This record gives sequence, C-alpha cells and structure tokens, in this order.
Amino acid sequence: MSYRILIVEDEEDLADLLEFTLLKEGYEIIVKNDAKGIRDILDGKEIDLILMDRNLPSVEGSLLIKELRKEGYLEPVIYITAKDKEEDILEGFDRGGDDYITKPFNLNELKARVKAVIKRSKKDLEIIKYKDIVYNASTKSFTVAGEELKLTSLEKDLLLEFMKNRNVLLSRDYLLEKVWRDSGEKQYKTVTVGVKRLKDKLDPTGEKNYIKSVRGEGYIFC
Repeated sequence: MSYRILIVEDEEDLADLLEFTLLKEGYEIIVKNDAKGIRDILDGKEIDLILMDRNLPSVEGSLLIKELRKEGYLEPVIYITAKDKEEDILEGFDRGGDDYITKPFNLNELKARVKAVIKRSKKDLEIIKYKDIVYNASTKSFTVAGEELKLTSLEKDLLLEFMKNRNVLLSRDYLLEKVWRDSGEKQYKTVTVGVKRLKDKLDPTGEKNYIKSVRGEGYIFC
C-alpha cells in the first residue's frame, strides 16, 4: 500500500527536495506552497500524513493545524520548521502536532520520523474519534459524549462508514453497496429508513445534526 503525504512548504527548493526524497521511498506526494485549498484536499483525498511548515505566507502553520483539529481533521502532522526554541516545540505539540523537526535536518532522520508517525497513526485507528463520537474497534462499540450507543450491527457498519468519510457526500447507491452490500435492486427506502434510525439514536434532540441529507444526492456526515 502506498501512503499519501501532503507537504505544505512555501520554500519551493525545500518542497522539491522533500517531494523527491519521499517519492523515492514509495510515497504518493501532494505539494502545496501555501495554506489555500488544504481543506479541499483533506476532504477529497485520504491523506496519511501532513508535513507542515509553520512560517507560511498567509497563516502560521501550527495555528492552522489547531483549527483543523477543532473541525475534526485527525490526519497526523509533522512540523518542519526553523522555530527551534523549546517553547516553540511545546507550542507545536499543544496545537495538534504529532512530531517536530527543526531546520536544518538530516534526510535520513526525516524518513525515519515519517515512517514512525504513519505506523503509529495506523495503530491508533483502533480508536476513531470525531467530535464527541468515539468508535472502539476492539469492542466494536460507539459512544457519544461518553455514553454508549445501543446500535444494531447494520447501524454500527453505517456509522463507521460515515466516520471514515466525514465531510464527504455519500450517495444511496454507495451506502447500499458498502453497508447493505447490495448492488442489485435499488432499495433506496431501506437506506432512508436506516439513516433516519441512526440519526435518531445519535442525536435524539436533533440539536447536533451529525448527518445532513442532501436531497436527491445522499448524506454528509459533518
């Protein structure tokens, strides 16, 4: 499996070096020289790691990561930055970083850190968190605000599919195939009822609106 890394670095020479080095290691690479459009990339593609410079033209990189964490983006992050004071490093971790590399750095160290963070993040997938919803793979259980949800097996599969595809429009055809495992006759009413039952269990008061219906299109978990 080829992991995909998003490099956010405004120094083009360094961005090119990072891309060249990591492509040789077998990773897929996306490069951005500024912060514009990052959410679109994270929503549209599965990103396994973000390499983030802190000194971007339009935003301080760690503040951007802090905002992304608040919005539910959980991709692991390694900062690559010239900010090398102890308080800078602590600040980076406090704002959602998983590792911190200061410039200048050794490329072999970079490769080792990248490999370690991705490996660690894949183990962490046993616990999936989004907002106040937590899925525990070892017990196949879900909690909302610390309270365990009583879900059927199908409802668990449906919620897990939504959590893996947050902020992505999922069509009824997609859900029929992935959750109901039925790509034949289109039983759209089955999907509609199943999603409604899940919404009622997730959010009995209707205040949080985790799952939004898009008329004629499908559903977005957000």
